[in-house]
Amino acid sequence: MTTPIQFSAVTIAAPDPGRLAAFYAEITGGEVIKVLGDAWAGTQSAGGRIDVMGVENYVPPRWPEDSALIHLDFLVEDLELAADRVEKAGATRFEFQPNAELCLVFADPVGHPFCLTLTDIPG
Repeated sequence: MTTPIQFSAVTIAAPDPGRLAAFYAEITGGEVIKVLGDAWAGTQSAGGRIDVMGVENYVPPRWPEDSALIHLDFLVEDLELAADRVEKAGATRFEFQPNAELCLVFADPVGHPFCLTLTDIPG
């Protein structure tokens, strides 16, 4: 007998789960589906779920030193338009960009790296 395993969400850590969930809901056009105080918050968008768990004494990852950690990727049609949108929502563009013609790397408001990647890769 086998037990089905179904992917649910990516969960990341933050000092304020509700605030970070609101950031990801804003940039993906999704919604915050639940906030459980300082413990957990969830978002839902067309691309899936991003959940945020509260961590006391949170320390953000360092880019690119901690690049072995997972990061989120978001597909976009126009890198600079999408970059402007996420920066207005509170993201910060990293100085180190290993593949800037195809994707841009940002930090979310608490320092998690994420990428905006072209949906139509040139070449």
